[in-house]
Amino acid sequence: MIKKLLIVDDSPIARKMLKSCLPKDQGFEFYEACDGKDGVEKYLNLRPDITFMDLTMPVMTGYEAIEEIMKHDKNALIIVVTADVQMKAITTVLDLGAYMVLRKPLKKEDLLAAIMKAQDTLQKVQ
Repeated sequence: MIKKLLIVDDSPIARKMLKSCLPKDQGFEFYEACDGKDGVEKYLNLRPDITFMDLTMPVMTGYEAIEEIMKHDKNALIIVVTADVQMKAITTVLDLGAYMVLRKPLKKEDLLAAIMKAQDTLQKVQ
């Protein structure tokens, strides 16, 4: 069961919008990080079920953060949420180990479908 969600984005508005797209009755625990470095640190401490990751951030990019997280946990479920939907960016993050890519601005139905797919994946791994 997916409970812990880590949102890594330098924009407080983007973090708030992502949270607002999720149902309130699912008992999700939300954690936030303001850049890739903060995201890696929180990931290692919290071990969230899903990590939502922006790519363009100060201090440490989402690319770097994905690479660092995957060094520690090859089963990490990282969903990239980005406005950069160029094929090169998508291919790069998937090669680094990201689970999937969602386009900004987020659509509630895409986000829910991504969480359901991640839930299925988690059940197969466990």
